Amino acid sequence: MITMQFSVRPGQGEASGFDLGDMVWSGELGEARSAGHTPDQGMMIYLSVPLLLDGLGAWLRGRDRTLEFIGADTSFALTFRKEKRHLSIASAAGPIGTSNAGELTEAVLRAAEQLAAEGLASLPDTDSARPDYLAALHAFRSEFPTT
Repeated sequence: MITMQFSVRPGQGEASGFDLGDMVWSGELGEARSAGHTPDQGMMIYLSVPLLLDGLGAWLRGRDRTLEFIGADTSFALTFRKEKRHLSIASAAGPIGTSNAGELTEAVLRAAEQLAAEGLASLPDTDSARPDYLAALHAFRSEFPTT
């Protein structure tokens, strides 16, 4: 089972769609964190999560066997593979774990919704990251409803 958490780094001043944040992905085989690296692997989190949602949705619908996700303005990357009986997730440091499509989409949706609930409302109404994030979240939730 794969779990993840998306967060905004504190102390960046007035909230912006360009705020830096981090991802933590954990599974039965390992963990990948964007924080704590040199050079820094923090990413523009409000832009990266919609990239992840859009990319993951297209990949799950499509025939490609591999998806490489790279966050916005970072070198943090994840590789998703369709194996015979499961999906595998890995980072440059090694394997993270395996999942099926339902568990993965539910976990990603939960983490994206949590970030939206905790920080998205703090973005100014005029910040284009807010409607983009919400549109990606809505599209992903509509296509991959949770039980």
